[in-house]
Amino acid sequence: MKKPLIAIVTLLTFTGTVCAAVNINTATQAELQTLKGITATKAKAIIDYRSKAGAFKSTDDLQKVEGVNSHTVDMQQLRKDITLTGPTVLRNEARPASK
Repeated sequence: MKKPLIAIVTLLTFTGTVCAAVNINTATQAELQTLKGITATKAKAIIDYRSKAGAFKSTDDLQKVEGVNSHTVDMQQLRKDITLTGPTVLRNEARPASK
C-alpha cells in the first residue's frame, strides 16, 4: 500500500511542475509570441522596451510596454506564464515550428 501511494504522490509532484515559463528579460521574439495574447508586434515592443529601460524588475512592469495592458491581454494568465529569472521553458505544444 505504501509503494503505490508514493508512486502517485511522485507522479502528481512532477505533473504539477511541468509548465511553461517565459523569461521576459531574455526571451526572443518567437518565445514571447508563445504567450497567449502576445502578437509579433507586442513581442517586438517588449524587446524594444527592455533594450531601452533595462530588465523588468516586476511582472507588473510589463504593463509599461505600449500595447500590453489589461484591455488587450489577460494579465492574470500572462503573469502565470512569465518569469523574470531563469531560463525560458516552453511546453511542447507552445514551441514555434522548426524549419
